[in-house]
Amino acid sequence: MTTETVKIPTLDQLRDVADSLGFTMGDIELSAHLECLLPGFAAYNVVDRMPDEMPVVTYPRTPGRRPSAEENPYGAWYVKTTVEGATSGKLKGKTVAIKDNICLAGVPMMNGASTLEGYVPDLDATVVQRILDAGGTILGKSVCEYFCFSGGSHTSSTGPVHNPHRHGYSAGGSSSGSAALVAAGEVAMAMGGDQGGSIRMPASFCGIYGMKPTHGLVPYTGIMPIELTIDHTGPMTATVEDNALLLEVLAGPDGLDPRQYGGQSMPYREALGQGVQGMRIGVVEEGFGHPQSMPQSDAVVREAADRLRGLGAAVETVSIPMHRNGLAIWLPIAAEGATVQMMLGNGFGFNWQGQYVVSLLDAHSAWRERADELSDSLKNTMLLGQYMTTHHRGRYYAKAQNLVRQLQRAYNQALSRYDLLLMPTLPMTATPLPAANAPVTEIIQRAFEILPNTAPFDCSHHPAMSLPCGMVDGLPVGMMLIGKFHDEMAIYRAAGAFERGVDWKAITG
Repeated sequence: MTTETVKIPTLDQLRDVADSLGFTMGDIELSAHLECLLPGFAAYNVVDRMPDEMPVVTYPRTPGRRPSAEENPYGAWYVKTTVEGATSGKLKGKTVAIKDNICLAGVPMMNGASTLEGYVPDLDATVVQRILDAGGTILGKSVCEYFCFSGGSHTSSTGPVHNPHRHGYSAGGSSSGSAALVAAGEVAMAMGGDQGGSIRMPASFCGIYGMKPTHGLVPYTGIMPIELTIDHTGPMTATVEDNALLLEVLAGPDGLDPRQYGGQSMPYREALGQGVQGMRIGVVEEGFGHPQSMPQSDAVVREAADRLRGLGAAVETVSIPMHRNGLAIWLPIAAEGATVQMMLGNGFGFNWQGQYVVSLLDAHSAWRERADELSDSLKNTMLLGQYMTTHHRGRYYAKAQNLVRQLQRAYNQALSRYDLLLMPTLPMTATPLPAANAPVTEIIQRAFEILPNTAPFDCSHHPAMSLPCGMVDGLPVGMMLIGKFHDEMAIYRAAGAFERGVDWKAITG
């Protein structure tokens, strides 16, 4: 006898549903509706009995283990394991860390969140499959911030991630562990995610290369979503060549991600030896001098721009006033969109076709019973998102998405005159980690104070890369290069020339 998973509701249960929808129904009317719903519930049980459509897991692995404190000095590893890829390929001999918002089948995943601890994915994300198919060796999962909602490295439920350049200082977030492991030389490459700057912010703080590709260039399939229109994933590496190499492997459509709407992998490494002669680079004045900006850090980036001029590029100052509104435009999309999709929608939400990770959706939905455990930075975001959607009907999310087109046009107009735009990745160098008992205001400030230059390009969708360009008081400074849609080649061309022609650690402020 078949036991049906989807049960027919009682009249009282259906009345509760009707009340929540604002329907006024008597028993006779409600009973009639229940009778009409019986074929619908039968259909749900047909769906329940059918096997799910899942990618095949092809490479053997073990669940791995939580490393000891002695072998995890930066707090950057969540799980250590070894997954060997194909016997040959572009990534043969390369070691890779996978950000812990990315599904690696059979290996625990918690996305920095106590409410997800214990979840084990049942599929490999597309980026994992591509890394393994290319011969890469995955050494484990890197710590990330609590559901990826922090630009600082102090919110993961496993504890803070320390900057390899200075213990007790932020490694940046939310791809905190990935940046720290690359900077410390424990892996050659790592995967990061970027919805407000979460690849570029830790890359800047840790002095490595972090590329946020054009939106949709790299498939997000099998990665826990935050908001479809700002979800990005991309490479974090110690060298420009490794960054270009990993993007060659990652990029291109997989047929499962609705974020993908054009764009193929390119031979990005071919750009590395071309130099910057003949390139035009616009230094965006509005990227400097934010209220929280460190003058020394801004000065280092301007000096780095001068070095590109010395290498043969035409470097000029350009004004894009709209850039100063970019963070304000991004905020309703991130706050309301993430609240509705990632939290109320159990990660995946509705209204798109592609690969849903049903096991992750089920596991993540348990946050409601443990909501007090959420990080302060996430709680703060949800308070804003829920208030605005319930009191203002989502109109500001909608208006912000309309304004994104103006923001795109402002950048595109400048990029019609320049090959690249240039500005500081962040307004400051790495900051001290908040104490465990720090006030909520400090925790939230350290989570969000560094977003003004990175977040606008998540909603505008332009490719943007942070590269190390100097030091202030022994801590790295990041310079961000922004390109035309799907012109990552131009970014790699300039980044490669800078890496080859400039001793970035000698530029100090």
